[in-house]
Amino acid sequence: MKRILLLTISLILFINCGEKQEKKKEITPNKTPLEWLVFNENSLSKHIVLISGDEEYRSEEALPQLAKILAKRHGFKCTVLFAQDPSKPGIINANYVKNIPGLEALETADALVLFTRFRALPDEQMKYIDDYLKKGKPIVGIRTATHAFNFQNDSLSKYAHYGNYYQGDKTVWQDGFGRLVLGEKWISHHGKHKYQSTRGTLSDIGKNHPVLKGIEDKAIWGPTDVYGVRLPLPGDSQAILLGEVIQGEGSYDESDLFYGMQPTDTVGAIKNEKGELLNNPMMPIAWVKTYQLPGGVKGRAFTSTIGASTDLLNEAIRRLLVNGVYWVGDMSVPEKADVRLVGDYKPTAFEFRDDAYWLEKQLLIESFQ
Repeated sequence: MKRILLLTISLILFINCGEKQEKKKEITPNKTPLEWLVFNENSLSKHIVLISGDEEYRSEEALPQLAKILAKRHGFKCTVLFAQDPSKPGIINANYVKNIPGLEALETADALVLFTRFRALPDEQMKYIDDYLKKGKPIVGIRTATHAFNFQNDSLSKYAHYGNYYQGDKTVWQDGFGRLVLGEKWISHHGKHKYQSTRGTLSDIGKNHPVLKGIEDKAIWGPTDVYGVRLPLPGDSQAILLGEVIQGEGSYDESDLFYGMQPTDTVGAIKNEKGELLNNPMMPIAWVKTYQLPGGVKGRAFTSTIGASTDLLNEAIRRLLVNGVYWVGDMSVPEKADVRLVGDYKPTAFEFRDDAYWLEKQLLIESFQ
């Protein structure tokens, strides 16, 4: 009798335990990883799509912060996209050049902010970008956006002409997307990388240009070096901001966020290692222009070759980029745009990182919410 009683109790406990486990399974949500971010999602305001994806200048850090400023301080709806391995959705891998999900957001975008480097996206993703640009819609290009795309010579992509080194039969596309749309492709490091910083000087045109509203001469400083461009810039390009190459006055420090350079550095560099003059003339680091794809509509473009995640610690650079969004969208630029940082912003130093770094880091897109 005791044995039967014990068996009965054991059976009841087993059933109850199973029911609890089953209930636990039922209430455990299946979490879908975030593959992109949306700020101010319910806004009826203009929609800005920001596309990150570069291996060096931490666009995956810079663009979420810029989006937060545009959303919280200015009321825009902002969608931020990221490079990621399709087999590991929701985890940023800046070195993975063939996938940026969410580009369909461009179908409802009022402006595009592009900060990618040498991407070779599949045709189904490139089509969203091409369709957007054919409509002549506004675009802001940051830093490596001048060389946003790159396709191998044997590529079968319908969009191989977007590549930085394109020299094919489509003559209007010579030198790729960067030259045709933004005004220049990748040319060179004009200043010495990690040793010479950039100080912004307003050009004569820039002194009265809306994109530089609320920005004083010399207020812009960033640890990233000046890029070389070919002068004069093409078409109706107007250089509004020139980049003075500034010599780092302290000791080079690999562990320092700015590699030993500081905003207080003031000595202009004279020549590079080839003996070429660096600041005579100064290279443009921000310019405006119009663009038009073959068969497309004319649109506005603004390009800034300064804008890495560490550059955004400078208030004037943040204002430059926010003003640029207003200008390309043909909106009235604020007299002094509110560009206060949103949340805890701690960018990391710019540098290339190997594949193992990204695999180990497991950087979740949701961490930038």
